[in-house]
Amino acid sequence: MKILMVTSETVPFAKTGGLADAVSALAISMKKQGHDVRIIMPRYYKIDRNKLKAIEEPVAVAAGQVETWVKFYESTLPGTEVPVYFIDHEQAYGRDGIYGTKAEPDFHDNPYRSALLCHGAFQLCRFLGWYPDIMHAHDWFCGLVPVLLKCVCRNGYFAHTSSVFTIHNLGYQGWYGKDQFPALGLDWNLYYGANLERNGCINLLQAGISCADMVTTVSPTYAREMQSVEGGFGLDGLLRVRSDCVKGVLNGCDLDTWNPKKDKLIPANFDSKNLANKAKCKAELQKRMGLPENPNVPVIGIVTRLADQKGIAEMFGPCYGSIYSICANMEVQFAILGSGEKWCEEEINSLQSRLPNLRAYIGYDESLSHLIEAGSDFFLMPSRYEPCGLNQMYSMLYGTLPIVRRTGGLADTVDQYNEFSGEGTGFLFDSLTPDAIYNTVGWAVYAYYNKKDHIKQMQIRGMNKNFSWDLSVNNYIDVYSEALMRGCGINTADWK
Repeated sequence: MKILMVTSETVPFAKTGGLADAVSALAISMKKQGHDVRIIMPRYYKIDRNKLKAIEEPVAVAAGQVETWVKFYESTLPGTEVPVYFIDHEQAYGRDGIYGTKAEPDFHDNPYRSALLCHGAFQLCRFLGWYPDIMHAHDWFCGLVPVLLKCVCRNGYFAHTSSVFTIHNLGYQGWYGKDQFPALGLDWNLYYGANLERNGCINLLQAGISCADMVTTVSPTYAREMQSVEGGFGLDGLLRVRSDCVKGVLNGCDLDTWNPKKDKLIPANFDSKNLANKAKCKAELQKRMGLPENPNVPVIGIVTRLADQKGIAEMFGPCYGSIYSICANMEVQFAILGSGEKWCEEEINSLQSRLPNLRAYIGYDESLSHLIEAGSDFFLMPSRYEPCGLNQMYSMLYGTLPIVRRTGGLADTVDQYNEFSGEGTGFLFDSLTPDAIYNTVGWAVYAYYNKKDHIKQMQIRGMNKNFSWDLSVNNYIDVYSEALMRGCGINTADWK
């Protein structure tokens, strides 16, 4: 198949979260299976033009109220033959930030920036004379791709192209005022006709869901949760209407980057057959974080965005969060890496000034994130909702047992500990409350001190889990085939 990934971020060029990892890993895995997969994304300010190959001829894109002239650049995902195309427009993308900055969290012209990428994806195909079987759009920023394919472009060269729209996080939808509609470069009849209108505003995610031939999300449990009133963020009704087109496909892991056997960012390598060097990683983590270097005390790692979705209020809320009580009442240590909401950053700094067994780095550090995964005994991830989650998978691969809320991809990947048989790969709870976090951490700490044989069994079981993207790729091929049948009446069985 010929597949064009349309995305706002891709590792290593631009990243704010798991979306960037998922797009690049899926593209690489598709390429390995022989598919012609390519990526298009914006060229942001920090992506150096001098390291890209320019496509000399400028191209007109019909975003906004007049044609916009852009240039395209080309590169590849490092170490692969997967082409990555960049749409370059200084006014739209020549700034810090992907969606916004701390000063302006949501850029005022995001509808125009989104439209420029989506219209540009079609123009790139025309310019190259390369027309994909599947246009795979990711998240709200690319929600206009299914709209354009269904309502504008599905004729001529795109008559045999279908769309797949992947929701990486339903909580981010692309809400903008109706006055921004002209920036989308669409006829006004599509304001209602493509289901862009919601409560008198524009909702880009809603339009993408409405117009896509197939809709996917990043875990089977999240696919069910987002069709519920509690998990649907107001779009549950639409998702239920389209439920026959909605599929949950669990993300895989980049096993070249996240592999304790060959990870160059940790001080000593290990695998499920010999865990001895994990102790060296723990000692180095304690040293680097300024924690007492004690091999017998369990270390609980946290690597997270400090956002409400991640359960930060229940962990760190002043006077009611569980972390202070855990540190005060249990023989444990915490190693924390994260950034986000200012109040939470300040509270974590306050906690580490008062607690000798809690240390944190506010910001992001790739090598430290690997060290926390490798050196911790447990990994705490009490998400309010979690479409897929990757850190719980990384943790298991590194012999670090997850303590997680039973939601989304966390429920799909972590198996509950059985204190009688020792079965399982982690510790799960249901209610997102400080008490639930406290009690589940206490359960894990008890097992650490009193059920060492169980802990070892769980570590080995988790390290031997298969989180390869190969499984996900096969599921996506089935989704692509169904999209082609729904959108164009093409039966891919006839290709064989």
